[in-house]
Amino acid sequence: MSAPIIQTRELTRRFGDFTAVDRLTIAVEPGSIFAFLGANGSGKSTTIRMLIGLLRPTAGEIQVDGIDVIRHPRRVRDRIGYMGQKVSLYQGLSLRENVEFYAGLYGLAGDALERRWHELRERFALGDVEREKVEDLPAGIRQRAGLALSTLHRPRVLFLDEPTAGVDVRSRALFWERIQEEAENGVTVFVTTHFLEEVDFCDWVSFIDAGRLIANSPPEELRRQHSAGYRIAIEAPAGVREAVVRRLGEAGIVTAPRDGRLEARVPALDARVLDALGRLAREHADATVHVEQPAMTDVFRDVLAANGAAS
Repeated sequence: MSAPIIQTRELTRRFGDFTAVDRLTIAVEPGSIFAFLGANGSGKSTTIRMLIGLLRPTAGEIQVDGIDVIRHPRRVRDRIGYMGQKVSLYQGLSLRENVEFYAGLYGLAGDALERRWHELRERFALGDVEREKVEDLPAGIRQRAGLALSTLHRPRVLFLDEPTAGVDVRSRALFWERIQEEAENGVTVFVTTHFLEEVDFCDWVSFIDAGRLIANSPPEELRRQHSAGYRIAIEAPAGVREAVVRRLGEAGIVTAPRDGRLEARVPALDARVLDALGRLAREHADATVHVEQPAMTDVFRDVLAANGAAS
């Protein structure tokens, strides 16, 4: 296993008597999409500000891409990209003028800038709007532009704070496609979101409440620990139900009749379950199978309840 690209140990930040982040220890694998979740006031934004070197911790350690962020806060900024909920585009300037401004901050100019911007302009479908004033752009396009600019200098780590807030469902889906492309290209993405269904785009989830880490695992493991499992509903003609029950029973899936069909609960869609459902589909084409996964809202409600936090 490779060394974490983002790592904190006992990270703490106090404001007077108030503890905003309380001994937070996390590790983020290179090239992963890491979801950092919590309600408003839970400590998410404070944590990100410390990770990117804008806020000094009260105690603890931070390393990002091998850099001690507490000792060298300015040095880390060349390695990272950042995009907040409010996209930092300068009004009164066109998108292209914003590109040139941000490129100048990273010493990117001339042919190198043209090549890089041509690549991003195509990927993010921004060619038709680059001469438009940014305040005239729809929210979804501004978000795509913000993500493009945050990756202009090819950062190894990308911090995204509520990147899809205020955009429509279609724009959110397109935005996550671009995020996944970044991860596929080796960029580590550290993201916060209020849309819990977006957790399924991520490799790992950390959840904080009142500054404390209360969940820290892959999404599927959270579902296994904090839900009743996947619900499988099977509709089949009466003449084949016995065979269906037998086939699923061989895989350890216990079914029960309910409202004229068969139902089962499984903790996860592992290889055993998927193989059994695949064989069922091949052997009984007249049977229909519906799988319903536990909603992430319910999972996190259980996480909060298990840790004595208010939902």
